[in-house]
Amino acid sequence: MADVTLKNVSKSYSGVPALVDVSLEITDGAFVVFVGPSGCGKSTLLRSIAGLEGINEGKIFIDGNDVTAVAPSDRDVAMVFQSYALYPHMSVRENVEFGMKVNKVPKEERNRRIAEAGRILQLEEYLERKPSQLSGGQRQRVAIGRAIVKDPKVFLFDEPLSNLDAKLRIQMRIELEALHKQLKATMIYVTHDQVEAMTMADTIVVLNKGRVEQVGAPLDLYHRPRTEFVAGFIGSPAMNFLEPSHLKTGKDISLSGDTARVGIRPEHVKTTEPGAGVVDVTIAVKEQLGGESYLYGRSEAGAEIVIKTDGDDTTAAGATIGLLLPPDRLHQFDSAGLAISRTKKS
Repeated sequence: MADVTLKNVSKSYSGVPALVDVSLEITDGAFVVFVGPSGCGKSTLLRSIAGLEGINEGKIFIDGNDVTAVAPSDRDVAMVFQSYALYPHMSVRENVEFGMKVNKVPKEERNRRIAEAGRILQLEEYLERKPSQLSGGQRQRVAIGRAIVKDPKVFLFDEPLSNLDAKLRIQMRIELEALHKQLKATMIYVTHDQVEAMTMADTIVVLNKGRVEQVGAPLDLYHRPRTEFVAGFIGSPAMNFLEPSHLKTGKDISLSGDTARVGIRPEHVKTTEPGAGVVDVTIAVKEQLGGESYLYGRSEAGAEIVIKTDGDDTTAAGATIGLLLPPDRLHQFDSAGLAISRTKKS
């Protein structure tokens, strides 16, 4: 397999920036996830690595070789798209074999690769079936099998699970993680779903408006976001944000003079009697999920706050409660949205 290096990559469409000075080091064998909201540039970045999009500035290296001007077919990468793009008139075997036939791979080698891919993806019994006879998850495995038989240096996945239902997405996430461990391959994966990113990645790259906001391990981004954007994007439910002027500060909570916003995750908020905390909220909705509950409230100043509590919590909708914000769990951001205090424990 191989590492992937991007140096100052920029891309624009009709003068509108899609990627802005992106530099990344992706190590050999890593599972890296590009994540961000719609339009952030994550798919454009993936397609640029594949060679399906040309870049205006910068360099792209795969396995130490400059591939910036190299054709997609010569970059030694394999891409799995959101749509399965299987030939309906061909069997699973023929779909997986097609690219190898075009590239004139000897028949004996083709058969060996198909058998190996079928074993890895548990598709042996489906090789003679047509795509119409397969489930959505099985079709996606065929698309992945088509990539595996190319024996590429880098696997590229562009939102491959978004067409599957929730149960199948979870199943396929597990299968992709197992596939990565088995192949020890370099994999770069694009998703808009930060839960997918958190559960699958060794390293997450958070993109916003074509720029890299932060790169790091999932829990590092969760506990130590460098910007307000990353803090609000990573985590579900999202981090709560409050204005410092709306909090009662004192011995329990001390803010920097540069603090423009404070943030705290729903599971770190503690509840108390009205007036006894740093802010009071009135609960509008309560979601009971069995082992846990979520309280959705609003402060007097109009800030919306989510609190994660125990499943047996007795707080009812309409109640007013006080909130405590543990100082070691509090995030502080300046007016530019940059973290100015990261004292939280992980």
